[in-house]
Amino acid sequence: MSPPLQLQFVCSAPTASALPPTCSEVATIGRSNVGKSSLINAVCNRKDLAHVSKSPGRTQLLNLFAAGGGGTLVDLPGYGFAAVSKRTRSTWPEMITGYLTTRVNLTMVLLLVDGEIGPTSLDLGALDWLRANRLPFSVVATKHDKVKASRRQRRKAEVAAGCDLSPADVHWVSATKGTGIEGLRGRIRGWLDTPQRAASPEPG
Repeated sequence: MSPPLQLQFVCSAPTASALPPTCSEVATIGRSNVGKSSLINAVCNRKDLAHVSKSPGRTQLLNLFAAGGGGTLVDLPGYGFAAVSKRTRSTWPEMITGYLTTRVNLTMVLLLVDGEIGPTSLDLGALDWLRANRLPFSVVATKHDKVKASRRQRRKAEVAAGCDLSPADVHWVSATKGTGIEGLRGRIRGWLDTPQRAASPEPG
């Protein structure tokens, strides 16, 4: 059994250059209401580490959490609809791409996709960008509990096909029910034990 990650909030920053150095790092990206904060709370078995809001887009900076052993996790602002000003949203693309292309010891990017509705055009655009920039990524489908049991196998195939991946390459989770959380913890620990950046994308 994989114990909860011992994450501790360190700081928020507007640019990657303002973040402290790290030996290995995992980043989370996804649409504004995909459940990034809920997932972070689930992997460390806490309810209040990452702020969960009913209004999407409350993550407006690069939020860094220490994972122990020198490794870190960074939660990036969500793309798409967000309940913030247009001016604030306009700074996010530069913030996100600047972080992803300059963070030296970034070992994995977790791209969260809403499993209930499947990958949107924004998600597919993010996937294309990650592939084009040869960044290591893994797709995590959230809200497993929102998909009816009778439709789950078909939905898993549909989500994987939409991302141009095999079903085995998409990790399904439910922050509410705990589905897939233990397995994801193990993966995150493995990525944080790998200090060098992967040479090519890792889809699963």
